[in-house]
Amino acid sequence: MAQGPYKRINFFKGFLTTEQDWNDAERYHVEKRKLHNRAFHAPGIVPGYADEVRVSSRGRGDLSIEVGAGYAIDGQGNDILLPEKQIKTINPGDFKLPQTIYIVLRYAEDFADFIAYKENLDFQGHRRIEESAKVEFSIVEPDIEHEVELARVFLEKGAKRVSDARDPTNPAANEIDLRYVRWAGVCGTKLPPGVMRKLEDALGAQKKILQHLARVKKILAAQDALHAVITLEMLLKTAYVDHSNIWDLLRTIADLEWDVVDEVEGRLPDLSTQKEFGGFRKNVEFMLGLVRERKRTDEQLDNVITYQKKASESLDHLVDKVRPDVIEVKVMEGAAEAAATVGPVIPGGITYEEIKVRSEEFTATLVVDGKEWRLVDMIDVLDKASEEDHKFQIKGAKDTYRTRQKLRYPDGTLIEDAGIAHEGGSSEFVVKNLTPHQDLVIIRRMDYVHGDFQAEIHVNGERLPRLLECKGEDKRNRWRNWPYTIPAQYINTNTITVKQVMLTADRDINMFKFWFYQPQPR
Repeated sequence: MAQGPYKRINFFKGFLTTEQDWNDAERYHVEKRKLHNRAFHAPGIVPGYADEVRVSSRGRGDLSIEVGAGYAIDGQGNDILLPEKQIKTINPGDFKLPQTIYIVLRYAEDFADFIAYKENLDFQGHRRIEESAKVEFSIVEPDIEHEVELARVFLEKGAKRVSDARDPTNPAANEIDLRYVRWAGVCGTKLPPGVMRKLEDALGAQKKILQHLARVKKILAAQDALHAVITLEMLLKTAYVDHSNIWDLLRTIADLEWDVVDEVEGRLPDLSTQKEFGGFRKNVEFMLGLVRERKRTDEQLDNVITYQKKASESLDHLVDKVRPDVIEVKVMEGAAEAAATVGPVIPGGITYEEIKVRSEEFTATLVVDGKEWRLVDMIDVLDKASEEDHKFQIKGAKDTYRTRQKLRYPDGTLIEDAGIAHEGGSSEFVVKNLTPHQDLVIIRRMDYVHGDFQAEIHVNGERLPRLLECKGEDKRNRWRNWPYTIPAQYINTNTITVKQVMLTADRDINMFKFWFYQPQPR
């Protein structure tokens, strides 16, 4: 029946049933359940059930082990349930040491509840078939079709005790090795919603810190850790993160954060000696210790998340400080002076979306989407000399106001800047030092607290067909650098006049700084 076709019993009036019919009826349901297990679930230990059949030492300095209660599925689809923990002891005399000994779980069936009727001894038999799980030792590599590996131990000759592995990723001789344990495939997550929410919040705070360390402090290891955090955030959205994998995922992040610690201590002594970084290091170390224990309980997971959050909070003080390396750039007459003032060329490249959230000052050259651009001009709004030099003015506005803001970029960097905003009307300015017939990218630092607006862009009195669109808003991390490209056909001289006209009611155009880039000559 295991191979089909499957036949269900069909009762009808006058149907005389026998024991064979009833056994076939029961076997049908058993085989269909096994088929489901084989088709929809990978074989192995079912995560999150009881103690997950976890093998551990008893801490008594002998060769005994404890096998926790749990549930597994073998390759044939058998449900293997171990209802309570078992104690097993390795007898060295049963093996030719040194040797690898496998602890396996096997499905078993036995007849139970025998009954014989005194009136007619022909009527006798077992009323039940008892399903059970057997924990056994083996010297043969486990075959998942017939058994599920729970652990293995390389036992040396003369060994007196078995212990838990000090380093689970590299167990020594006479230590319990859990690296080869297979986990059954399951769908969905059993993690409590409160724990999930706390984890999401901790990852958000962690991401902010790692962005700062990677982009501002130029710590390469922080970039790797940042990517791991973003990946875990994405996996959480799939609802497939559970006790079966969360510990390995958090272990990966903790290891990468420890790489950050190593890099800072080896390369940035000014940062590594700060009290805040000491707190970060301590909490990452605590987190590493917990994920290595792999207790796989909600309480343990909550502790790991708590230490991760504390690690991020330790460096909040560094991120919240106004960056000392932000340069107050004044008006510049030409591109050469701009390059000297703003700073060196940055390596690598970024995208236009990354430009929007860039907290660093804009450099003399940028590589954007594989193309190199050079800074040709900039305007520092509310700097009198800069505004006059660029003939900056606002016309026909319903309301105009000056503002000084101390806001954050999405990576947590806090920057203070002064600017001006107008509701209705238009703003104009001159852009200089241009090379005719080349694209011009305008980057405007703005307060993104109220977005979702459209504006017209005019160049030398001609309205451009593409609108300036600002989609979305951010009431928490409000700084953005909004890019807009003026096509080369509108750049006919080395100086142009740009006008911005707001089209959306009840929205303003706010401006703090402008950077202007053209392609780098080859």
